Amino acid sequence: MPLKPPIEAARDGVRVAVRVSPKASRAGYAGVGIDAAGRGFLKLRVTAPAQAGKANAALVRLLARAWGVPRSRLSVVSGAKDRRKTIFVAGDPSALLNRLSHWIEGQDD
Repeated sequence: MPLKPPIEAARDGVRVAVRVSPKASRAGYAGVGIDAAGRGFLKLRVTAPAQAGKANAALVRLLARAWGVPRSRLSVVSGAKDRRKTIFVAGDPSALLNRLSHWIEGQDD
C-alpha cells in the first residue's frame, strides 16, 4: 500500500495532516508518523494546554513561524478538539508543497 504523504495540494492551498501533543515540555517538530491506513502525518508538540483553543492557537503560531507564512493563511479545518488535525495553508499549492516538503526534509536531518 503506497504511503499517503502528510501534505497534499488543495484548491487555493495545501492541507497538512498533523498530530499534536499539547502541554509538552517544549514546542516543535517531532517527526513524521504513519497511521494504520498508511496516511502520513506531522508529529508536533506545543506547550499550551488543550483547553479553550489554546493548543490550536499555539499550533498555528508555531507553524506560521516555522514555515514563514502569515498566521492569517493557516486554519484548523478539521479535528479542532482532537489530537489529529488537518491544517489548511492558503496560497499557491505548488509553491507551498515545495516549501513545506523542503522544511520537513530539513527537520529530519
